[in-house]
Amino acid sequence: MTPEGAGPRSTGSRSAGSGSAGSGSAAPGVSPKGGLEDRIARFATIWGRAIFPVTATSLTRPEFERHLVPLTRTLTEALHARAFDASTAQRVGAELVAVHCTDPEALAGTLGVIESYLVLYCGGADGAGGSTEECRARCARLQHGIAAGYARALRERTLREQESIARSALTARTDAQEALHASEARFRAVFEGAAVGIGIADLEGNILEVNDALLEMFGGMEGHVRGRKVTEWGHPDDTPHVWRMHGELVRGERESFRVEKPYYRHDGTVLWTNLTVSLLRDAAGEPQYQLALMEDTTERRLLNLRLRYEATHDALTGLPNRTLFFERLEKALNGSGGDRFGLCYLDLDGFKAVNDSLGHSAGDRLLVEVADRLQSCATGPGEVVARLGGDEFVALTTGCDTEQKVTDLAVRILSALSTPIRLEGRELTVRGSIGIVEGGVKERTAAEVLRSADITMYRAKAAGGNRFEFADAEADARAITRHGLTNALPAALERGEFFIEYQPLVHMHDGTVHGAEALVRWSHPQYGVLGPDRFIPLAERTGLIVPLGRWVLEESVRQARNWQSKHGGASLRINVNLSPTQLHHPGLVADTVAVLEKSGLAPGALCLEVTESALIGADDELLEPLRRLAALGVDIALDDFGTGYSNLANLRRLPVSVLKLDRSFTKGMQQSPANPVDVKIVEGIVALAHSLELAVTVEGVETGAQAAQLRALGCDTAQGWYYARPGAPDRIHTLSLSDAVPSSP
Repeated sequence: MTPEGAGPRSTGSRSAGSGSAGSGSAAPGVSPKGGLEDRIARFATIWGRAIFPVTATSLTRPEFERHLVPLTRTLTEALHARAFDASTAQRVGAELVAVHCTDPEALAGTLGVIESYLVLYCGGADGAGGSTEECRARCARLQHGIAAGYARALRERTLREQESIARSALTARTDAQEALHASEARFRAVFEGAAVGIGIADLEGNILEVNDALLEMFGGMEGHVRGRKVTEWGHPDDTPHVWRMHGELVRGERESFRVEKPYYRHDGTVLWTNLTVSLLRDAAGEPQYQLALMEDTTERRLLNLRLRYEATHDALTGLPNRTLFFERLEKALNGSGGDRFGLCYLDLDGFKAVNDSLGHSAGDRLLVEVADRLQSCATGPGEVVARLGGDEFVALTTGCDTEQKVTDLAVRILSALSTPIRLEGRELTVRGSIGIVEGGVKERTAAEVLRSADITMYRAKAAGGNRFEFADAEADARAITRHGLTNALPAALERGEFFIEYQPLVHMHDGTVHGAEALVRWSHPQYGVLGPDRFIPLAERTGLIVPLGRWVLEESVRQARNWQSKHGGASLRINVNLSPTQLHHPGLVADTVAVLEKSGLAPGALCLEVTESALIGADDELLEPLRRLAALGVDIALDDFGTGYSNLANLRRLPVSVLKLDRSFTKGMQQSPANPVDVKIVEGIVALAHSLELAVTVEGVETGAQAAQLRALGCDTAQGWYYARPGAPDRIHTLSLSDAVPSSP
């Protein structure tokens, strides 16, 4: 795009059409060369050549272009600022007026040049600024700021002219008897040469005189202006106070008023003006005439409307964007659309795969088609669709019975998406997950509604997608709690909020303490003591499980060494759980060896527990660290055995020395007589383990009958509430285990 085509309308032959960007300018789409200051100077040259022909200034063109260099630098700094402030552009607009760039074509040319060349020349050079999209968004806001500053400065200048004209007009009328011819000449010079429209009417509203500028505003047809009454120029958009103030003025109750007022031209088009009406009094001070000064603001208003549209609508789909939707949602929640509302929050399933396989251009076309289909679904009163960003859309309905209306809307959306979309010569099936929030207005804020809808949408996606789910307060609370815990995890480790409880492992044949399993707890300042099931999955997803796991290993090994020191060297084994993420960590072996060496604990006193599911299908690369640890003397226990459906033959290739039987197999033995099926299964597992020279540990032992049955089946060690609950480390040798060994099998 060249400067000639910039702005809301062409500047014609007077502007950049007679002086292009010059041979030194870069072609569109080609990044200019040179340093930032050189590119700023070149941009200023393009800018000057675009608007100098319509500028009433005594400066030469080179002087004028040099005057634009600091303005360009101001725009560049605003474009690159870490904290973006579009208000700096208002000063640039005001400076243009200060150097007499007051022709509307000068503003149009300026906006066009900035839109086409500012990002190209000054946007991303030397590593400054953000992405091209961010630069262009900032550039659009800078255009808005320039237009606002230009309009404000021009209005102030016009008002000064208006006041001068009004004073001149009043003086001319007052001095008419003393110097009729001279004052008439001065008045006519001001009246006819003014850049603003001027009209004079009597107190009854009959238009007596108008200047050429006002005639031109109304289409240049004198018959449609002179001879009419002011009251005939009403417009449906007039506010009531306009005519109230006019009545006060003609009655002499006020001297002037200023409003923004629209008029119909003779061809039906609308003229928007800044209107100032003043009362002219005679020598005796009695009201005699009304003087109207008009500034044509139609183009500026259209520009503002266009900029407003661009700021509140998605550039790709044309749908309302997050900003506009948030405004409409807030209005709906304030009760403007009824007592209730319903909101659908849609996220496309698998959209990333489309972008990755077909490219972002194809992805954009897919989004446009989805947007069209969504618009066809939201056609009822009070229904609106918007794009929040990416592949996320929202639909809003208001009124009564919104639960049924929003359900029907979600069904229509999923049905509309079910028809395949033809793209890049293939048909793509589009699926979506929808979270629905429905309820009464004035109960929640817009931010709370969107957060609940977002959480619910992810719940629908987790349930398989291509479905909708209604928001649930308890599910929202759990999700918010999980999010809070996730954010608090790193600081919790630094503040020492984690601690370890130890559950004894007991020899089943004599009831002596064999060792203990280390179980980490979180002493949360808000939620109290949390078990590992509340935070270990979160630590896995965030990667914090590695430093947390190392801390648990260090503390547990140190505690095991303390037990040995306090109890005459008695060897107690400490069992520590390893997560799947820790298994894949390259420093597992080195960290474990370093912890053992630092504490002085023998490798044989440490047992690392790995869940069976983590080792299903494990290749030799994953098993190698465990084999190296086993070779050092560290025991490896296969935890939750029986839940992973692994091939029992795989046990021969795993470097394990202990099978830890899942409690689901022994639950049927808590009562007497025991479940015969469970007895047979456990008996077979124990026989298999012993044949492979593996020890068997049973967890979840809760009754004496259960303990007796497992002891009879040959299990080696056990843990559970029947023996002891997890507790502080100083309780490990003071447990009451009188029932640990049944009197008879």
